[in-house]
Amino acid sequence: MKKILIAPLNWGLGHATRCIPIIKALIANNFEPILAGDGDALTLLQKEFPQLTSYQLPSYNIKYSKSNNLKTKLFLSLPKILKAVKQEKKLVDNLVSKEGLSGIISDNRFGVRSTKIPSVYITHQLNVLSGNTTSITSKLHQKIISKFDECWVPDTMCESNLSGELSKVKNEKLKVKFIGALSRFEKQYAIKKHDLLIVLSGPEPQRSILEEKLLVQLKETNKKTVFVRGVITKEKLPSVNNNITIVNYMLSKQLEQTINESEVVLARSGYSTIMDLAKLEKKVFFIPTPGQFEQEYLALRMDKLNIVPFAHQDDFKLKMLEKVNNYKGFENTVNKGLDSGLFNLFQQC
Repeated sequence: MKKILIAPLNWGLGHATRCIPIIKALIANNFEPILAGDGDALTLLQKEFPQLTSYQLPSYNIKYSKSNNLKTKLFLSLPKILKAVKQEKKLVDNLVSKEGLSGIISDNRFGVRSTKIPSVYITHQLNVLSGNTTSITSKLHQKIISKFDECWVPDTMCESNLSGELSKVKNEKLKVKFIGALSRFEKQYAIKKHDLLIVLSGPEPQRSILEEKLLVQLKETNKKTVFVRGVITKEKLPSVNNNITIVNYMLSKQLEQTINESEVVLARSGYSTIMDLAKLEKKVFFIPTPGQFEQEYLALRMDKLNIVPFAHQDDFKLKMLEKVNNYKGFENTVNKGLDSGLFNLFQQC
């Protein structure tokens, strides 16, 4: 069996969760996936696929500031990120020989590639939105992507796709393949048991800031609510009231069932979350991460298309969830399955 290294960025759990259907497709096509990463992203994949070999990569240590100035925070973090990229490149070179790898799939990890074997980069952000520096950040990202043999975009090329302007670019140096939107979930026609499901994720401290805000507002609600904190930890859970069930995290099967059993989902407007909720055809309310231009763009796009309402984090009030009834919600536009021919480039090694 040919071995394929698959490594998601540890920035929230979205990069890891959208790798799950790819890992399953690799196994179904008689490849042996090897996992690599750091933090919660790697831990989640290890829990989903305990039978697979996994390796630790250096952390990029990406954190948000308490203010909305994410650009400045990322700029100041560049030396640490570049150091981690250099370290992971050396580790990957060693893994190519040690494991006899036939290919690499990197989800937004810049140094997870090799000139010796086919290397694929996964992203929906061919354009990286960053306000008045969008043209610069987009060109920088495209330069990184050009070093890979292929770039897989988890979306379609049609006008009504999920990623909108994020994936629209003309650059002949990029070997781009639109592979269809990805989701680890399947829609089930289940009896609704929960009025509201809250799913949090993303880097600190913004995840905790939103959690604290929501917990205060939930004290007075009579909605039957499930609150998934999005942290892989065993720390003690907060207590709110008898209507609220709080868990640190859920693995795919349990979360799939809970989403199917919920009337409304409240979540960040991360792209992987959008793909999952589109697959399950859910009614949703979005709160984009402050200062993250991509999530703000996606939330605004879904609102303009009358699919999902949103509110900025500082403005959100629980009563705003009533807006959901005025929106059509998601329709399933997600890929039914990956084309087995997608992996043909790995057969060369």
